Amino acid sequence: MKILLKISALFLALPISVLTNCSLRASADSTAGIVLSTKCQGGYNINIWRNYTSGELLYRATNPNGNLSLGKGTSKATEGVRVYKFRNGIYEYWVWDGTLDNPQSGTLEVYKNNRILMRQNCRKS
Repeated sequence: MKILLKISALFLALPISVLTNCSLRASADSTAGIVLSTKCQGGYNINIWRNYTSGELLYRATNPNGNLSLGKGTSKATEGVRVYKFRNGIYEYWVWDGTLDNPQSGTLEVYKNNRILMRQNCRKS
C-alpha cells in the first residue's frame, strides 16, 4: 500500500512540477526591469526585459501554443521606431516598439531562415 501511495504521489507531482517550470520561464525575476510590454493578435503577450547588471535583453512570450523565453537580444532604432531582435536556432523574433503612425502600437514578426512566417499587430499594455 505504501508503494502504491508513493507511485501515485510521484505521478501527481511530476505534471505539476513540469507545468510550474514551463510557466515560470516566461515570468520576470528581480534581476531585470521591463522595457516593453505588448499584447498582440492571436493571444501573444510579449515582454522585453533588460538585465540590471549585464544589460542583456530578454524576450518572454506567452501564447496559446506555450511560452518562450530567450536571451541575448539586440535593440536598434530604425526610422524612428525601435526594434528588438532575438534568435532561437533558425527562428528570429522581431518586436517593433511602435509605428511611425502610432507609438502605442507595434508588430511581432517571426522569421524562419530569413523568411517571414508570421506578422501580428500589437498594442502596448
